[in-house]
Amino acid sequence: MIYNKDERKPQIWFCGGHCINDIYTGFLNPIMPFIAEQVKISMPVATIILSFSHIFSSLLQPVFGYFADNIRKRALIFWGLICTSIFISFAPSTTNIVVMILFIMLGSLGSSLFHPQSLGLISKFSTSDTVRNMGIFIACGTLGYSMGPLFSSAIAQYCGLDKMPYLALLGVFWAFLMFLFVPKFSNTKIATPTFKFSQALKDILSNKKLNILNIIAMLKSLITTSCSILLPFLWKSLGYTKFQIGLALFSFIALGAVASVLSPKLEHKIGTANVFYFSMITTFPLMLLFMLTYKSMPVLSFIIFGITGFVTMFATPITMSFAQNVLPQYKSIIGGFINGFSWGIVAILMSIIGYIAHATSIVPVLVFISAIPACCSLLVKYLFKQIK
Repeated sequence: MIYNKDERKPQIWFCGGHCINDIYTGFLNPIMPFIAEQVKISMPVATIILSFSHIFSSLLQPVFGYFADNIRKRALIFWGLICTSIFISFAPSTTNIVVMILFIMLGSLGSSLFHPQSLGLISKFSTSDTVRNMGIFIACGTLGYSMGPLFSSAIAQYCGLDKMPYLALLGVFWAFLMFLFVPKFSNTKIATPTFKFSQALKDILSNKKLNILNIIAMLKSLITTSCSILLPFLWKSLGYTKFQIGLALFSFIALGAVASVLSPKLEHKIGTANVFYFSMITTFPLMLLFMLTYKSMPVLSFIIFGITGFVTMFATPITMSFAQNVLPQYKSIIGGFINGFSWGIVAILMSIIGYIAHATSIVPVLVFISAIPACCSLLVKYLFKQIK
């Protein structure tokens, strides 16, 4: 398929949309302890609600990726961003927990619509360096995800939760601009899918390299999700304000965005395998340092926390590009697996982890979780063997 020769123009809109969409997906984590206090629910229940939001925004992405790979319409990126921006913005303003959960689910589904098609199109629109373009795209999403806690915590602290619905205007406006300026793929309709979802699923799940890459993606998202959901409750118990918690999460995820931009460049110097090893092993000693400093040296612990975000997300664009190159005919579906399905599986686990952390202690649980990728880093060597 032939696209606009200037690949930068559509990628600007995709990257901007990714940034804005993920602003909304990062809204709830820093303010959830305060929402939980407002609606009188415990940390484990709040964790389950956040887990469901991740499940709806992530677990269905391979399914939506199937449709994205078989249509020449841009609808998923538009309606996905619109749903995310409207429903997530309105969720914190309601005091009815059932309505709040419904809004969170619908907003999360919007994010699940947006990601697979945009991930596939970034790769398809790339005519030069796919890994570099993927790194920029993921960095924009990570940057947006980092700005979400900053925006929501600032609005919640200085304006009130009831003012957050106004933030929906940004996403709706950008979706309208994408509708106007993102190039159409083709005026030709595809009458039937070019491949069956069951066949794609069989090919992906039977591929050993993709299985390893999915495990790596799950382990990294386990650290990111656990820190983003559990630590705000710890910091609230220590007396930190909404904005301070949002600022901490911003530093964690923003440095992850920087890592997504730098890792493709460093990959050429140190090798792909070393990027994986560095990202998977280093999180464990950093989390140990965080455990030793978060009470006695809070400023240093925040710095360590930010560096942990950098290390955790360092291999993200390389993981995505590596996976899409294994079976390039399923770019959007694989994007849904690496960027979505892995997060959804982790979200299911978070329901259990939230109860364990509540019954024991948050930080030791995070230290244990950070040790798992380090132990599983042995899997990396199998990515470079001649296996199917």
